[in-house]
Amino acid sequence: MNGITMPVVWLIAMVVFLAVEAIVPGLVSLWFAFGALAAVLASLLNAPLWLQILWFVLVSVASLALTRPLAKKYVNGRVLPTNADRVIGKECLVREEVNNLQGTGAVAVDGKVWTARMADDAVVASIGETVVARRIEGVKLIVEKK
Repeated sequence: MNGITMPVVWLIAMVVFLAVEAIVPGLVSLWFAFGALAAVLASLLNAPLWLQILWFVLVSVASLALTRPLAKKYVNGRVLPTNADRVIGKECLVREEVNNLQGTGAVAVDGKVWTARMADDAVVASIGETVVARRIEGVKLIVEKK
């Protein structure tokens, strides 16, 4: 597989990686397309197959290492917390006894009342107690005692 055959193989690989990149959301295979391009160049210079594969791997890894942090910043950097996310870590006032076994519970935080469940099924929070919001599961606030 020397001469003109390997450049064609690497070009096909590069086209496949670029097609996957175009179809799949996010950056997933662009780096392998760069590696395939390097392998095409190596094969055109009549490099042995092991060297073509080495160039493919090295350029793919290097381009991934150099561009992935920037890509993550600009592609996924637009995630903004919702208003609901802002209650996590805040203190909440128990308005209705929070009892997982009975399926009851409501807390007030930031002027809003949430349906609440305790993080630990064995713990119950009474009306008037202060608890801390730990996470959100669906429309329920999961809380723990202070």
